[in-house]
Amino acid sequence: MPNKPSIIAFANNKGGSGKTTAVANLAYSLSEMGKKVLAVDADMQMNLTLSFFDEEKVMELASGKNNIYYGITEAKSLTDCIVKTKYKGLDVVPSSSLMSMMEYNLYSVKNRERCLKDALSEIVSKGVYDYILIDSPPTLGSWVLNILVASDSVVMPVEASPWGLFGVANMFDFLEDAGKYNKDLKLLGILITKVNTRKNYYKQTVFNLQNTPDVRVFDTIIRIDSEVEWAQDNSMPVRAYKKTARSGLEYMELAKEVDRLCR
Repeated sequence: MPNKPSIIAFANNKGGSGKTTAVANLAYSLSEMGKKVLAVDADMQMNLTLSFFDEEKVMELASGKNNIYYGITEAKSLTDCIVKTKYKGLDVVPSSSLMSMMEYNLYSVKNRERCLKDALSEIVSKGVYDYILIDSPPTLGSWVLNILVASDSVVMPVEASPWGLFGVANMFDFLEDAGKYNKDLKLLGILITKVNTRKNYYKQTVFNLQNTPDVRVFDTIIRIDSEVEWAQDNSMPVRAYKKTARSGLEYMELAKEVDRLCR
């Protein structure tokens, strides 16, 4: 019987929360654990695709028709859009700058909240992957609703900064609305990112989130690490760039934690 992958959306309507970095590095860490992972770039900024391929390759993928934009707008399976990375067990569905038009394109589509779920259905049914991780844009709308309807669970990255909690309440409300279309959707946990443990607002962020009813906060935190930027500049996950990087070790701990929760 085919393996059913765990489909996890990474979502927060506030930009700069570390969603893309978390998806790229969690995907790589899970693949290091021997898991087969598909990372889906659903954001027009294409940064997740850039996490694995150089800019020239990303623009080639974005300008062609084997990317998520054409997969959705032409109502075809995303199987044709899968691109292998140089890392064993880790594949990507690339994005396109045309994703900025996705909300408009979905407007007149029947059952538009199911477009991504339908496009992923063949991939899911084949059971090749253990995990499908989806990077969402920092917005709330029909496209993010699509992502949540297609997912089993949600990871919400929250930046440990004075403004990090801004909009979290809106995100909770949106998840509740999405639950009307996907009754099995659950919040896997809140991931606290960009942490400086010497700052008081980190402690305040943790306190506020841990005292939010029915919300799990991951035990793993992701601290600020300049190695992440160097890795991104080289279109690599941080553990591929420097295995001993502090944040790389943290992402591996996160991978173990996510894997335990998804079993």
